[in-house]
Amino acid sequence: MTSTRLTSTWVPIAGVLLAVAFAPAASAQDYPNRPVRLVVPFAAGGSSDILARSMAQSLSQQLGQPIVVENKPGAGGIIASEQVARAPADGYTLLFGTIGTHAINLALKKTLPFDLNKDFTAIGRLQDGPLVLVINPSVPAKNMRELEAYAKANPNKLAYASAGIGSISHLAGELFKSESRLDITHVPYKGGGAAMPDLLGGQVQMMVETIPNTLGAVKGAKLIALSTTGEKRSASLPDVPTFAEQGLPKLTVNAWTGLFAPANLPPAIVTRLNTELAKISKQPDYMDRIEKAGNVAAAPGTPAEFAEFVRAEGVRWQKVAADAGVEKE
Repeated sequence: MTSTRLTSTWVPIAGVLLAVAFAPAASAQDYPNRPVRLVVPFAAGGSSDILARSMAQSLSQQLGQPIVVENKPGAGGIIASEQVARAPADGYTLLFGTIGTHAINLALKKTLPFDLNKDFTAIGRLQDGPLVLVINPSVPAKNMRELEAYAKANPNKLAYASAGIGSISHLAGELFKSESRLDITHVPYKGGGAAMPDLLGGQVQMMVETIPNTLGAVKGAKLIALSTTGEKRSASLPDVPTFAEQGLPKLTVNAWTGLFAPANLPPAIVTRLNTELAKISKQPDYMDRIEKAGNVAAAPGTPAEFAEFVRAEGVRWQKVAADAGVEKE
């Protein structure tokens, strides 16, 4: 009798333990079985939002579930990032992260309400946004060599605009100043759009800015494009050489984007999302939409590779900012 009672007592307990043990695997296997939320740290309608929605559209088709885009602008992406960092690690809350949210913020902020390396799961790289060095036509230079010669012959005469202290256009400009060893002055504005009238008017002579924000002026011969920061030439500016082609490989810079989730996302879900990103990165319609936005669809890499890339970018831009004398807030 005793033996029978023990058996009847332990059978259901064993069943419960087995159910618990296999619950995460079953959940990951069924993922996703409801809509997924993609938190975007920028306002609707902007360039980053357009890129996020393009990715969400293609990823939704691959996953077979809607992806609901939720715009949470503010504090340089910190508000949105914190929301995702604190969300359940179940794959139903994702973050459209950028070089700003996951690298440059480390260079600008003394403290963050989360640990960028520990509180997120890096899933994969999404897009690369090369920048372009443009100059006002009043500068007597048609290529990098002529610009360097003119700047060295006229120290302190040239000024470069940026979208503000700590923006990618500022830090890329500082990197250009350092690597080219040119004596040029930084003039910060409240956004790239605010800088453009003075750049076109010649009050400032150059800027390292995103291609979409300058392409119209370049095509209209109102600005001259001298070099791009991508690993290869931009499809939007195929005749413009890269900095690497002109002997400045450290000026390879991309305003990249990537997909993140809360820390401790189940490995099976991480693998599923990364696999689908790899598929859509090769889809012609997706690639075309991203290129029309001035960017390049990036291969996501493995989650581990992407995590290491993000960590290295944080280190890189902290050093650039420190060398430029940018004080953390």
